[in-house]
Amino acid sequence: MLAITRHQLILELLQENGAVQVSELSDRFEVTPKTIREDLEKLEEKGLLTRIHGGAVSRADAADPMQALQIPNTKHANEKEAIAEHALRYIRQDDVIALDAGSTTLEIARKLPDMPLTVLTNDLLIMRELMGKERIRLVVPGGYRHRNVLVGNDALEWLARLNVQRLFLSATGVHDKFGLSVFTGELLDLKRAYLSGAKEIYGVADHSKFDRTALQTFAALEDLDLLITDDGLPEEVRHRYEEGGRVKIELATRKPI
Repeated sequence: MLAITRHQLILELLQENGAVQVSELSDRFEVTPKTIREDLEKLEEKGLLTRIHGGAVSRADAADPMQALQIPNTKHANEKEAIAEHALRYIRQDDVIALDAGSTTLEIARKLPDMPLTVLTNDLLIMRELMGKERIRLVVPGGYRHRNVLVGNDALEWLARLNVQRLFLSATGVHDKFGLSVFTGELLDLKRAYLSGAKEIYGVADHSKFDRTALQTFAALEDLDLLITDDGLPEEVRHRYEEGGRVKIELATRKPI
């Protein structure tokens, strides 16, 4: 079993149980306790868990990226609302857009006016949101349900053939070295399929996602035409990411709470 597969399974077990033990993981994956301890050390370095004697426990912050695949993630709601409103200025009548799965893209769907527009998505929550907007043409790929997302090889091939004018792309982590990343392979393939057919690519991520990395990178900063975040991003961090023209960042203004 590849290390990245073990890491993903460890995080899923943590999400289910709140804690894992080295001895149990060693037996489960048929590797040495030393290997498991190294796995836990690497995951702790990424801020995804906290090691304790004989195992590890979940961190509240580490659970958040997975929430969007099960229920809408309500953390940083004000920031996501600001980002969604900012993103709307790039959506025009009769556009063909794609909304990647995620809580920020779900907020974009909520704020979309009921106007002539074609929206492609594989997120079941976004589908539910848009079904009541009769003037929006909703396009859904095939596949099977993986939590709240439709996945499958047929869906990937179909997505790659479509002509999407604007893609709004979410991420678990945004890093100046590792780019945009997620946890699971199913989402990795979907995001790359979206990227392959989109003419303009807009990353949407609140400031808490910056300087964080998940298990697998699906896009470099240079792949984005624009990265939209909120005004909670420190100016120093913005300059570091924009340095050398790697990516253009726009800050959405949050409403006073």
